[in-house]
Amino acid sequence: MSFPGRLPATGRTRVTRHGGCPTNRFPDPHYQDSPVSDRALPSVPCRQRLRIRFRKENDLRWIGHRDLARAFERLVRRARLALRMSEGYHPKPKINFPSALALGIEGLDEVVELELAEPADPPDVLRRLALVAPAGLTVTSVRTIESGVPKPRVRAMHYRFPVPAARQPRVRQGAEDLLAQATLPFRREGRSQPVDLRADLTSLEVRDGALLFCIGASHHASVRPGDVLTLLGLTDLQQQGYFLTRTAVELAS
Repeated sequence: MSFPGRLPATGRTRVTRHGGCPTNRFPDPHYQDSPVSDRALPSVPCRQRLRIRFRKENDLRWIGHRDLARAFERLVRRARLALRMSEGYHPKPKINFPSALALGIEGLDEVVELELAEPADPPDVLRRLALVAPAGLTVTSVRTIESGVPKPRVRAMHYRFPVPAARQPRVRQGAEDLLAQATLPFRREGRSQPVDLRADLTSLEVRDGALLFCIGASHHASVRPGDVLTLLGLTDLQQQGYFLTRTAVELAS
């Protein structure tokens, strides 16, 4: 007579269809599991983290951040580099820009980090990227970041804005007046409450025919480069073709 849920004594257990207990409480002493081969074990995926510095100039300054991220992904693939992907139902390439560059601003020392699924020498990565980079995008350095190093955090950003000679004395005096204040309340469009820009505005001066300033990165509302131009009455120059350049991005790690 056969009973539902019962198996031959093979050393394995089976739960009955209706959630009963295992039917073979006494395993077959002659049953042996097959040995596990080392080849069957899953291999640990390779992970190489690279930090890339690059320049974004000329007409490429009109490319927004999202378009730049997609362009950089295509650039890496054209260079025959294996990007490491995230897990889940919608895997995405492991590419990280610590600080987005606003539309219309040139960047002379931008940062992007990415992870490769196959190891590659940084000099070779630099050479490959240079061969396929579009006009206006220049890769200046590539280096490996050791495992365990936290994600990059921006400490400060440096900007430059050209100022006509006739307006430099007034702008210079305005910059000194701003730095002399303990607070700089600034009301942005669409915001009901003003934000204080003084804490993050670490330097501001006119030198070599341009306004040079440094913005520190903090957890609260940070200074936008356009805010500085507004405070000094320079936004009209942007309409005349003058534009901002981010000359450096400092990282805390």
